[in-house]
This record gives sequence, C-alpha cells and structure tokens, in this order.
Amino acid sequence: MNLHPAVDADVALEVAAHEALIRQTYKDSVGVLTWCVGMTNATGHTVQRYIGNPAPLQHCMNVYAWALQNYAAGVYRAFAGHKLTKAQFAAALSFHWNTGAIERASWVDLWKQGKKAEAKLAIMNWVTPPEIEGRREKERDLFFDDKWSNDGSMIEYTRVRSNMTPDWSSAKRINVATELRNAFAKTPPVTVDQPPQPNAPVEAPTLSPKSNAAGIIAIFVAAIAGIAGWLFTRR
Repeated sequence: MNLHPAVDADVALEVAAHEALIRQTYKDSVGVLTWCVGMTNATGHTVQRYIGNPAPLQHCMNVYAWALQNYAAGVYRAFAGHKLTKAQFAAALSFHWNTGAIERASWVDLWKQGKKAEAKLAIMNWVTPPEIEGRREKERDLFFDDKWSNDGSMIEYTRVRSNMTPDWSSAKRINVATELRNAFAKTPPVTVDQPPQPNAPVEAPTLSPKSNAAGIIAIFVAAIAGIAGWLFTRR
C-alpha cells in the first residue's frame, strides 16, 4: 500500500516557488553550474548543454518535473511506514530538493517518533546560510500546519553575466502553472547523461527570491536602467 502522494503539478509548483528560474546555465554562490529550477548535474541531466543556450520554458519545466520525481524516492524512504498528507509530502520534497538531506535530518526522525513539537523546532536547524531561513519557515508551516505558499509563479532572471553569474537586475515574475501541468500530463522523455544523485550533499542550498516585492524592486531597477540607457543614446 502506497502511503504517500505522488509528485504532481501542485507539489512541483510549491517547490518551484522557493526557487528562481534561469533558463541558461549559471554559477551558483559557490561556483557550481546550475540551471532552470536550481538543477545541477546531480539530477543526471548535465547542465553544461545550456551554457549560453537558454531553453524554452516548457522544456525547463519538463526536465524539472522529471528530476523532482527522482528526488521523491528519498522522501518515500525517509518516511517509510508513515502516512504523509499531500502538504507534508510537498514540504518534505522541497526540503530534500534544497538540501539532499531528508534521509539524515533529525526532524524527520523526531516526527516519526511522534515528537511533533520537537520536530517543528528541529527543522529550523537547517538554516545555513541564514538567508535560507524564510524558505525553511514556509516548509515548516506547510508540513506542520498545512499552509501552502505558492501562487503558480516564479521569479525569472533572464540574463547571465559574462562571468556566468545571474544578472539580478533582469528579474521578472512569470506564471509557470500551465507549463508544469503540461509537463505532468504528457511526461515527455528527458535525456539522462549519468545516474541521478538526489542524495548528493548540497554545497550551498539555493536561496529563494526574497519576495514578490523584491522581484518588483529588481524589475523597477532594471526599467530605470533601461530608460537611462535610452536617454544616453538619444544625446
């Protein structure tokens, strides 16, 4: 008997809401090549192919949906014999996608022992770097209080600098719900270059875009820069 929900578009949207979308390969804060929704070569789909080569949004969501299902196996093992609600499953999968550590996290063991209050506190031990705290709070609230946080949208950064770091001024908020639902409805094939390693240690957990407001501010800054550039060229 399967005690756990399957990965579906609702679950994938919740995880994606904590990530940024960058359709071409970039370097994360510690120099690891990353693409799409915080994906690295640990997914089994090598990301070097997207260096200077932005992928269509639907392709990004197709690969992300496939990779997320591989990460679900670790969640199933970690909670074997214990029934999870859809909210709990989504929160645990988000935690594992971000840390690769669902099978060794003490908060999981505490929850399985019925120590829910202690588990709720222990999940907040996973806040390195400190900027990840907001994401962990949302995962905690979803797992323990059934509080979903996504609205079907993500912050996308549309440009990467010559040193392969994201251009933070290129932020825009886009809705990805349709593309993700298409990805789960059609399950298109994905090129697998090497065995997926969903339990691989994460050197630096990806940081969530701070908020809708942060995205709006970045967009505003980009717009001002564009206007300034236009005025300069008019001289």
